[in-house]
Amino acid sequence: MRKRILSFVYAGRGIKTVFSTETNMKIHLVITAVVIACGFVFKINITEWCLCLLCMALVIGGEMMNTAIENIVNLASPEFHPLAGKAKDIAAGAVLICAIISVIVGCLIFLPKIWEMLAG
Repeated sequence: MRKRILSFVYAGRGIKTVFSTETNMKIHLVITAVVIACGFVFKINITEWCLCLLCMALVIGGEMMNTAIENIVNLASPEFHPLAGKAKDIAAGAVLICAIISVIVGCLIFLPKIWEMLAG
């Protein structure tokens, strides 16, 4: 039981570390807050909430994995190495894809509501 509790403590420490040290994570956090606020303002339905929450988790989780990969690569290869750079670029690209898809989902959810508000 103690090991299970400690695993949550370690995970919490990882979350705290990434939010306090990574600039991109702070940006994701601000965007997440904006999306949540817009969700309440535009009264999105349960399906739209689920899609927004999944996108937020995808981007934040992806950014955390990217940070972990960067740290491991930096530890294993402190000097520049083409494969180290390639691994870091691929991890960053994965986050970018998640972010782009999340923006598209956000536009599909919120743009019609914004348009309706402005037109009516």
